[in-house]
Amino acid sequence: MRSDISYPATHISYQLHIRISKDIRIVAGALGSCNFVAGDYVYTGSAKRNLAARIRRHLSDRKKLRWHIDYLLVHPAVEIVHVETSAIPECQWNQGLSGTIPVPGFGASDCRRHCGAHLKKV
Repeated sequence: MRSDISYPATHISYQLHIRISKDIRIVAGALGSCNFVAGDYVYTGSAKRNLAARIRRHLSDRKKLRWHIDYLLVHPAVEIVHVETSAIPECQWNQGLSGTIPVPGFGASDCRRHCGAHLKKV
């Protein structure tokens, strides 16, 4: 996936469309052990400044594992297949997305809108 794309200045949120090719288990920092079944997922995040840099970081294979999503994305069975951006606030966009929450709290440590998680199986 290309990482040299620019995004509109009004866009503050992004969705990573992720494919997991087989059932996996990861340890996601303080969240602990997380199981994922093979399939398609969407992770919703935001970057108030420099959205392109945040997305490039997610697309990179070389990064310090900091966020829950980092622990998932480094697994060899996981691939980002598409990226979308929006001016819609992160939680509003996430709450409008149909799907199930595979791991409660995943990607939502700082969520104040009671999303449950910012990763959904779609």
